[in-house]
Amino acid sequence: MTFSANIDISSRGFADIIDSTSRVKAAISESGLRDGLVSVFVVGSTASVTTIEYEEGVIEDLKDAIERMAPTGIPYRHDSRWGDGNGFAHVRAALLKPGITVPVMGGSMALGTWQQVVLIDFDNRPRKRRVAVQAVGDR
Repeated sequence: MTFSANIDISSRGFADIIDSTSRVKAAISESGLRDGLVSVFVVGSTASVTTIEYEEGVIEDLKDAIERMAPTGIPYRHDSRWGDGNGFAHVRAALLKPGITVPVMGGSMALGTWQQVVLIDFDNRPRKRRVAVQAVGDR
């Protein structure tokens, strides 16, 4: 069986990290999936989906690491061409990737005790993001 759903999320941009675990769990529950895989994929080229311990210290550490990896205050060729100032967001999203796949066992995602599914919006303005969730497996 295959089940597809969309999750719409409003974000502030600038590495806004949003815990999306409960919404993905709700989609899995709606699907009736017992065993299989769930794919969580953000539509767009300036955001990512990953897992992290959703705790203030780790969130700030991740934001700091992302800033070191692809800083906001340097020139990007994308900005020269398009003038929208979000070249850093495109680079960050490419490095962290748009989605993840998580095993589902017994109707639950196989996440660690402190592991949550998060959306990270890197753009330079607030956005409305669409996250595609697709569950595949057995009911």
